[in-house]
Amino acid sequence: SYSGAKLLLHGLCSNTTVRSLDLKGNNLRTVGAEALGKLLRQNKSIRSLILEWNSLGVWEEGFSSFCQALGTNRSLQRLDLRNNQINHQGAGELAMALKQNASLQELDLRWNNIGLLGGRALLNCLHSNKTLKRLELAGNNVPSDILKAVEQAMDHNRDRQTLLGETQNRVHVLTKELWSLKDEKNQQLLDLMDTIDKQREEITKSGRVSAARVSQLQEALDEQRSIMNSLKAKLQMTEAALALSEQKGHDLGELLTAAKQEQTSMAEHHFKELQQQKQEAGNREGKLLRDLSAASEKHLILRNQVDELEKKCKVQQEQLFQAKQDLTNTTAELKVRAVQAEERLEMEKRRFKQGLADVEALRIKEVDRVTQQLEASERSMQERIQRLEAIRIALEEELSQAKAAALTERGQAEEELLRARSQARLEEQQRLEQLEEKLRLVAESRDEAQRCCLKQKQMVAEAQAKASQLSLHAEGLRRRLEELQQDLTSKEEEKVLEVNKVKVELQEQIGQLQVERTVQEGLREKIAALERQVKAMSSSHREALLDKEGEISMLLEKLRMKEADIARMREEEAQRASCLQNAIMAYVQGSPLGTHSSRK
Repeated sequence: SYSGAKLLLHGLCSNTTVRSLDLKGNNLRTVGAEALGKLLRQNKSIRSLILEWNSLGVWEEGFSSFCQALGTNRSLQRLDLRNNQINHQGAGELAMALKQNASLQELDLRWNNIGLLGGRALLNCLHSNKTLKRLELAGNNVPSDILKAVEQAMDHNRDRQTLLGETQNRVHVLTKELWSLKDEKNQQLLDLMDTIDKQREEITKSGRVSAARVSQLQEALDEQRSIMNSLKAKLQMTEAALALSEQKGHDLGELLTAAKQEQTSMAEHHFKELQQQKQEAGNREGKLLRDLSAASEKHLILRNQVDELEKKCKVQQEQLFQAKQDLTNTTAELKVRAVQAEERLEMEKRRFKQGLADVEALRIKEVDRVTQQLEASERSMQERIQRLEAIRIALEEELSQAKAAALTERGQAEEELLRARSQARLEEQQRLEQLEEKLRLVAESRDEAQRCCLKQKQMVAEAQAKASQLSLHAEGLRRRLEELQQDLTSKEEEKVLEVNKVKVELQEQIGQLQVERTVQEGLREKIAALERQVKAMSSSHREALLDKEGEISMLLEKLRMKEADIARMREEEAQRASCLQNAIMAYVQGSPLGTHSSRK
């Protein structure tokens, strides 16, 4: 029933899982057509809709609402409207919907009542619709020339969509390559930063260790200086004791002078040894300072290299950003050109519609007058039209052969370009000239192919001129045919020019991307060389640090030996001082002064 179909269609408006809907033979009429229009406005999941045997064209208001909803739909891809009694007015509504629709790919209108006017309306809408791939118009009383023009438009849409798919795939592949290159560069930069951070940490650690060792050496030198000061104080104490002993006994002068001479000689000897030790320590300190200055200079050099690498990375990032901007600009330009082309097509369609309206008005006036003349000339005209159609079919076959040859030559040229690029990556600069010559030859062959196409077009024009000479009696029909052919040729030339422009722009983008790829490879090589240099510098720095550590260990061992010698000297001096004190005390006790003092 109508209510059941209406409820079903209203329920499907909010559905998101159904992809195909078959309502064949349900006689939906006006209410069903309006419900279908609501479904097409709200549902975004249905891809295929079969409406065969439903008499939708009988009710003009319902079918017009259905066509308006079809124009706003963006998800439907296949529509079956066979045996729905659609007349030329319904075909006009469908044509207006197809001008707005951008998703429908297949439309079946077989076994309706479209007629000549409906076929023309559908043919005119195909100039603005670029997505429809299949349009069936059998059993509609549509002339054969309109059917052939519809087939040509469908072929053109298929070719255009294949070209668009190829360009989208190429752009997708290029974007993937760019993202992969960006990821590789980011990983390389991260690795470089990690290695630089590690080297900085190692340098700081080595600086800290060297500073600690220098502080230890300075502490050892301070200890030696304190020891020297204590020794000087002891010498002063001994000199004071000797002076007191001189005051006490002049008789011990010779012994004391001898002891003093011995002590001065020993002090001079010790003083010389201490000066030598000071000189050696000063020389070692100078060496350590020089090594520290050299290490600081290397550290500065490494910092400069790191800064240069960071600058290069920034330059690469800027180049990538510029490449992104170029890509966005090219896409924007392509979109603007497409919009301009669509506007031009719409203007031409309006002009063509106005011309058709004028021609139809004149035709309605002249039909009564020309009918009598046409009855006599129909037979001869039909024969001549058959001949012209045969000539046109032959010319179309020649054009298709020329297109196929151009496509094959284009494929060969692309293969040769790919081979030349693969060889250019492996060979040296000397073979670049040979590759450029090959590219010139390919360009010349392409120019020759274009010249051949132009010659064939000239032949087509000459054939059309001959056909115009043969069809002098049918001036009105011939003028219409010539106008249609001129419009088609101009539109085809514009489309060919647009396709060529798109191809040239894509080739330029590919060349720019290849140049950027070569630049990136050079940068990779430079980064690898810099990494090698950094590794060599780090290895040499490590070796120098190891050498310095060995020298420092040797210095520590020498310091330990000297400390042991100083301790030994201290013990010997203490023994000598004790011996001298004992001797002095014994001498004092044995002298007459000592006995006298003891007796008192």
